[in-house]
Amino acid sequence: QAPLVESGGGLVQPGGSLRLSCTISSGLARNNIGWYRQASGKEREEVASILVNGATKYVDSVKGRFTISRNTVKRTVYLQMNSLKPEDTAVYYCTNFNTGAWGLGTQVTVSS
Repeated sequence: QAPLVESGGGLVQPGGSLRLSCTISSGLARNNIGWYRQASGKEREEVASILVNGATKYVDSVKGRFTISRNTVKRTVYLQMNSLKPEDTAVYYCTNFNTGAWGLGTQVTVSS
């Protein structure tokens, strides 16, 4: 089983919403998880993270629009993305900070 699997990406119009999911193979409650994104021609950037103690962090460009959360029973971390903008277009990846594992990513395209 892959250590992390992302899902939920797609094409959405500006102002729309998407919810990304990152399902990990085990031990979500003991691991710190982050969401990153990489737009074409740009470096990968950290978007949001959630720690074992529940603390969350966001990059300034998504504050107030994105929310990271987790469900330890479902072993899933979510990234709720609202008020999406064309500049949010990227491949979104989740990573386990404790193990260094990365998922394969899911494409998010914001376009009219």
